[in-house]
Amino acid sequence: MKKLLLIATAALSIAGCAVTPNSSNVYSARQTQGEQTVRMAVVESVRNVTIDKGASGVGTVAGAALGGIAAGSTIGRGNGALAAGIVGALAGGAVGNQIESSRANRPGLEITVRLDSGELRAITQDADEMFRVGDRVRLLTAGGVTRVTH
Repeated sequence: MKKLLLIATAALSIAGCAVTPNSSNVYSARQTQGEQTVRMAVVESVRNVTIDKGASGVGTVAGAALGGIAAGSTIGRGNGALAAGIVGALAGGAVGNQIESSRANRPGLEITVRLDSGELRAITQDADEMFRVGDRVRLLTAGGVTRVTH
């Protein structure tokens, strides 16, 4: 029973670490073969930002479960094992929360562009393509999502 719980907890913690990219280079299956509006622009400024996907709580729960099981089953008996399990759960929860938080933060760019119409727009996306002031770029928009590409 303990092994099953341990495996389930590990699977949940791994699933909780999956993060959807905000990249100009990654499309989900539902985004393919759809028409996008294309606007041309020139980069006015580029600012480094951090994209925080937010914590789901899975890391905290998984860490607490693993810490509680590990400490409670290996340290002491009776009330001692219970106390060790509680301390292990608290410590495991804190570690799991830190791991999930660090995986949820990614480097991003806030790209401000001037459209050919003269309007300014700012788009934030993953920092997986470099942009410089003066670059001629395309803004691809579909379904409320806009990407900046060369």
